[in-house]
Amino acid sequence: MDFDKARHNMIESQVRTWEVLDDRILTTLDRIPRHEFVPEESREWAYIDYQIPLGIGEYMLSPLVEARLLQELRLNAGDKVLEVGTGSGYVTALLAELAGEVWSVEVTPGFKVEAEQRLASREYDNVHVEVGDGSKGWERQAPYDAVLVTGAMPYLPDDIKEQLNIGGRLVCILDSDPPVQEAYRITRLGADAFREDSLFELEGIPHLRGVEKKKEFVF
Repeated sequence: MDFDKARHNMIESQVRTWEVLDDRILTTLDRIPRHEFVPEESREWAYIDYQIPLGIGEYMLSPLVEARLLQELRLNAGDKVLEVGTGSGYVTALLAELAGEVWSVEVTPGFKVEAEQRLASREYDNVHVEVGDGSKGWERQAPYDAVLVTGAMPYLPDDIKEQLNIGGRLVCILDSDPPVQEAYRITRLGADAFREDSLFELEGIPHLRGVEKKKEFVF
């Protein structure tokens, strides 16, 4: 299989058509071989619009969702970023290229080990992967300029948005009217002031492990 051609086609026919036009994002997607971050038996699916299973009920987001969430995070080169849910380490690698320092928290120890190995093979020195429940953030390294939650949530815990710097952005996917889900960007405007932007609707995004169900969410 010609992975380079498949990656190019992914960018042109999937990612660009879903309003991802940031040149930094597109260049980074082209530079990082996504197929090296998926299970070997699934490599032929690495560049199609598909959520690749990682095992134990966990999945990678589809490439176009990954790209759109990254664009909505509005990253700057020097940003300190928290990623909740390391998974395969692919989005972690994208963040490492686009930001200054990345802290990624993964609840499954085996995923953490595999992701670290993949990231080490690309010699990133600005990534730190931790084992733990990041559903309420990762306070020990806060504050952050940006936070990306890679699994859906029934609501957004207050703890996690309180870990943003002033001007910091948090991008997450929240349950709306089942089966509809909605992506949001939360921007911290001041000590007690946040702006909520509804971004786009999705369906079928796997839930983040560790988040208890709640009937309502409050920003």
